[in-house]
Amino acid sequence: MPPVDPSRRALLKGRVHHKPVVRPPWSAPEEVLTQRCTRCGECAKACETQIIIAGDGGFPEVDFFLGECTFCQACAQVCPEPIFADSTNTPPWNTVATIDESCLGFQGVYCKNCGEACEIGAIRFTFNSLRIPEPEVDTDACNGCGACVQLCPVRAVEVKYTYASQGERLNA
Repeated sequence: MPPVDPSRRALLKGRVHHKPVVRPPWSAPEEVLTQRCTRCGECAKACETQIIIAGDGGFPEVDFFLGECTFCQACAQVCPEPIFADSTNTPPWNTVATIDESCLGFQGVYCKNCGEACEIGAIRFTFNSLRIPEPEVDTDACNGCGACVQLCPVRAVEVKYTYASQGERLNA
C-alpha cells in the first residue's frame, strides 16, 4: 500500500492522498514484491546513485528527488530473493515522466531544467505566445530514469507507472 500523509490536518481537510511509489527497476509486481522481499536493504546498498530507499513498511522504493536511475542493474544482481526479472530480456519498468500544471513554464516563467537534464531528449519544448518554453514529454522516448525530477525547482515533474501491471494500461 502506498504511503499516506498521516497528519490530522490533511485528514480533516480531506487531503489524504496516496503518493505513487516506484519500485526498483526490474522488480516484480507489487503483490509479489511485498510477499517475497525480506527488506534486507541490499538493493539500496548496491544502488550506484543511492536513489533506492526503504519506503513504507521497509520495502524498497525509488526516490527520484535524490537522483536518477542509471539502469546499472546492481539492485537486481545483489538481491537474494526472486523479486527481480531477468534484466537482459525485460524492460526495467513501465514508467514515464509527467509534468503537472505547477510547472514554471506553464506559469509564464522561463525554465528548461527538466529538458536539459534529459539525456535522451524525451522532454521537448514548445514556446507560448510570450516566448516562454512549455515542456512536453515524449512518452514513447522516455525511459523513466528520473533525471528530470531532481532539477525541477517547483517539483512539477514526477515519474509514474504507465501500466498497473503487464499490459494493463492506467488511466493517467
